[in-house]
Amino acid sequence: MPTFAPVEEQLVHIKKGSSEIVKEGELREKLDRSRKSGTPLRVKAGFDPTAPDLHLGHTVLLRKLKHFQDLGHTVIFLIGDFTGMIGDPTGRSATRPPLTPEELKRNAGTYMEQVYKILSREGTELRFNNEWFGQMDAADWIRLAAKTTVSKMLEREEFHTRFQEERPIGLHELLYPLAQGYDSVMLKADVELGGTDQKFNLLMGRELQRGYGQESQVVLTMPILEGLDGVQKMSKSYGNAVGIKEAPLEMYGKLMSVSDEMMWRYYELLTDVLMAEIERMKREVHPMQAKKDLAARVVEDFHSAGSARKAAEDWAQQFQKGGIPEDVEQVEVAETSMRIDKLLARVGLADSVSDAVRKLKQRAIKINGATLMDPTTTVDLSSEVILQAGRKIKRVRGPNSRA
Repeated sequence: MPTFAPVEEQLVHIKKGSSEIVKEGELREKLDRSRKSGTPLRVKAGFDPTAPDLHLGHTVLLRKLKHFQDLGHTVIFLIGDFTGMIGDPTGRSATRPPLTPEELKRNAGTYMEQVYKILSREGTELRFNNEWFGQMDAADWIRLAAKTTVSKMLEREEFHTRFQEERPIGLHELLYPLAQGYDSVMLKADVELGGTDQKFNLLMGRELQRGYGQESQVVLTMPILEGLDGVQKMSKSYGNAVGIKEAPLEMYGKLMSVSDEMMWRYYELLTDVLMAEIERMKREVHPMQAKKDLAARVVEDFHSAGSARKAAEDWAQQFQKGGIPEDVEQVEVAETSMRIDKLLARVGLADSVSDAVRKLKQRAIKINGATLMDPTTTVDLSSEVILQAGRKIKRVRGPNSRA
């Protein structure tokens, strides 16, 4: 019979970085029963393979799944090959174009190559929701739809806003929360994880499980990770993402460009370091060293320990040990942070803000070795940064910045 850690010890790992648990008392009861019976909890997270490549923002949920897995529980990684054809309306002000079965299958294959860099293959139950939805007929869907109401669906923020503004809501979109909730019924989930923007769908799972005579799952939501700019959510379309398939040095350099404040949030959401240790590091470790350790941890997760060491050495050679000539011009600015397009113009690496935007789009700009493309990226100047525009290099410091 499996041996589980005490409930309070498990909760330290489970609650790290989480936004909300509905309901924590129920989770304690489930963990206690699991420990006494030696039966692992079934912990589910669903992913629609809408894009082939993942970035670090996608791994926040994967990291929390890993925490449950490390505690001995069963992780269910659900590929939404059926729901992906509907298109998740979360955060959408317009109907999302559905993907074709061919696109979903191709993306799902690429997903799994990346997911197992965090999760253990042996401890992961891989499922596809077309297993059950592919077998349902029209009568089954009518019985499922009878479990909720239109007024309940219109409580969802995206639907309510579009309804008030008289913008279209596709009938198929109303099926998405219903389908996600039914996944939990079919998988007999004890816990479901999702982003804060998924709360409505996750709670639908609780409601449907009760409707089918099951004990309601506990819902655990995780925050949406901000990108390298520290403002907008991490997204390739914003140019502020770190792809988990990127080369080690590129990944390392991008992480070295985040602000000191954002670094601690990344520690919380992207590593296994417990909060007590993070708080100790805040007090005792220099931010530059802590940032190097963070970058090395993340590179090691997705590449190898050797790749992380090599990336750290190459970055140091390029920016700290002579790779950047000592006589590079140092520029001081009065601001503690600035948008990259304005900063480039201010320090003379661009003729104007519009020229800076052009250079960014041409991928000609690097900050601490990481290529930037988004002109709205805010650069934190609490630490010295190395700006490069082609072959031109400048050290830029804000007030009270640390070298």
